[in-house]
Amino acid sequence: MDTLDVDINPAPLQLCAQTDLRRIGANPNHWYPLAWSRELKAGRAIGVRFAGEPIVLVRPVDGAVFALEDRCAHRQVPLHDGVVDGCAVRCCYHGWTYDSTGKCIEVPYLGHDKLPNGVRPYPCREAAGLIFVFPGEAALAETVPFPILGASDDPRYRTRRFGKEVACHFSFMHENLTDMNHQFLHRKQMGQVRPRHRGMRIGHDWMEVDYTFGRTGGKQPLGEAAILGKRRRTGEQNHRELMTIRTEYPYQNLKIWTDTDLPVMNLWIVYVPLDREQRTNRTFGLLSIQRPKIPLLLELAWPVLVWFTERIFTEDRWIVEEEQKAHDAQGADWNQEVFPAIRELRALLGRCGLPISAQAERYLPPATCRPGPRSEADLHQAEAAA
Repeated sequence: MDTLDVDINPAPLQLCAQTDLRRIGANPNHWYPLAWSRELKAGRAIGVRFAGEPIVLVRPVDGAVFALEDRCAHRQVPLHDGVVDGCAVRCCYHGWTYDSTGKCIEVPYLGHDKLPNGVRPYPCREAAGLIFVFPGEAALAETVPFPILGASDDPRYRTRRFGKEVACHFSFMHENLTDMNHQFLHRKQMGQVRPRHRGMRIGHDWMEVDYTFGRTGGKQPLGEAAILGKRRRTGEQNHRELMTIRTEYPYQNLKIWTDTDLPVMNLWIVYVPLDREQRTNRTFGLLSIQRPKIPLLLELAWPVLVWFTERIFTEDRWIVEEEQKAHDAQGADWNQEVFPAIRELRALLGRCGLPISAQAERYLPPATCRPGPRSEADLHQAEAAA
């Protein structure tokens, strides 16, 4: 794909002026993690959500994880409350049973030649300690690339898996990670750090932005030193330490280089909308730190690194939730954005997403399952039967 080098004052690939980015939903035609592998034990099922869609994840005792619509076709009872039976899940109410394809394979009080329609299955994969689901058009799952999950499988790194629910539209999270000009927010954790924007590159569904940093005051926190593998003095410009943040819809990847070709830090992260209005998201992050030459050094520093990164995430979580509150109170997006990288990011999210209102039809059952109009004769027959 062609790339474009952009200067500090580009004409951004803008959204329509009337479009509110916070009303643009996540495009379902991508692979999204909906749970950590550790959350789903063998022989169990759990309920998860994607933008209001209830989905059940099922792990047979012997067999791969599979995903289905989380409601029995009979009385709409959540299937995650049921029983895993072999490579199938049995509804807790009447025992209707569904296999990994969503087909109804047993109703205890019906013959096998009278079984009703099943439920919707979802393409499902497990990788890097995460359970991924493709919530969009199932036929596209084979053609849409599965994400490269940072350095989580690289033995040269140690990886921390983290994430929490955050009460905001996912676009606030994208903006927060891309815009390193918000270091003032982290002044108590980081000291005084001045970022310098080094340029960006843009594609239709991706963008990259580069930064270097200089410390203008305060001491370098131990957590930062553990990530970089070195100490930095106040006033020392880190021009050899490059940070690149890549948004490749719907994922983000942050890398930091110091004096080597191998990044010292590699963060892969995604924000999965939970509710139908997409005002909450669940963050899934894989934070990989390069192992130093001295054995066990990273292991000794790991508790400090975890504490440091958790404090930074807590501050970011607080501020994006405040942004969401302001948006809801105003009823619209009043942001006056001046940073070119964020203007381009917002345009990208608008191009690749779908209006939330346009996704409402996805929550209706298939046309073959919807009740049709009833004639007067049908109504009389039903009354007589009653």
